[in-house]
Amino acid sequence: MTVALPARPVPLKFEVGARTLIAISRSLARVPLTLDDAREGRLPQLPPLEREAHGYTVTSLPQDRQAAMVYASGGMLPFVRQRYTRYFTDFAGGFDAWFEGLSSNARQSLRRKAKKIAAESGGDLDIRAFRTPEELEAFHDVARRISLRTYQERLMGSGLPDSAEFLHEMVTQAAADQVRAWLLYIAGEPAAYLYCPVVGDTVIYAHVGHDPAFNDLSPGQVLQLEAMRDLFEEQRYARFDFTEGEGQHKRQFSTGGVECVDLLLLRPSLMNRLTTLALGGFNRTVALGKKAVNAAGLGKLAKKVRRGS
Repeated sequence: MTVALPARPVPLKFEVGARTLIAISRSLARVPLTLDDAREGRLPQLPPLEREAHGYTVTSLPQDRQAAMVYASGGMLPFVRQRYTRYFTDFAGGFDAWFEGLSSNARQSLRRKAKKIAAESGGDLDIRAFRTPEELEAFHDVARRISLRTYQERLMGSGLPDSAEFLHEMVTQAAADQVRAWLLYIAGEPAAYLYCPVVGDTVIYAHVGHDPAFNDLSPGQVLQLEAMRDLFEEQRYARFDFTEGEGQHKRQFSTGGVECVDLLLLRPSLMNRLTTLALGGFNRTVALGKKAVNAAGLGKLAKKVRRGS
């Protein structure tokens, strides 16, 4: 007997930037594609839904497979939640070759930022790596305090988790040598963290954040650079997976990417139809407003206002 895929409440948010105006909750079963799935264009199988579930959320589906996925769903109601490139870095070739593959502006900027942070710390970068269970427990205590100060935590609740389930998973994975994590200190103060579980030969970009007090020094970019150096030097991984979502740093550090969508497949009920129509119309209005703001040269100011900074 096939077991139904568990579903959980997912808020479909009416958002302006990072701020949620209202949200409509739908019970959705998550069907994630791995980076390899996305790169090879594999369609996931959709397990049976629980009776109370409203549908599926299929993440990292290649854009050119969207119509095929809707057809395979048997007539469910599709709604694209977001579009993005799923970026990755191939570890073949070594750190020096990868770094030289970045744009000259990116290389100069990263060197300048690293030098500036090192000067604040007495001349050397203070970056600490963690991988054992005991080390990861110490990492979590410090990284969690940084996370509490980030805008991701304050506005979106998406900081480094501190649940019992996450801590158990972290320690279990660390015991199997399946976690890599880093902290960057500036002048003795913890400034940024990066937490990456390992699945097979792929390192996953899972949780990242920095103290906004150090915004001007770009600690996250410098920490990412040094983490990449460590991972290249280990010579045991095939790639770094930047997962879902866009970001300048992801584009900057990547060697490739797959154009993807997060696709909702909903039961074709009247309520679901009305919800997707309303959300689609709202998103189009916000996109037009954003375009107008950027055209007026007010994009940076609007971003600061949305973050409350």
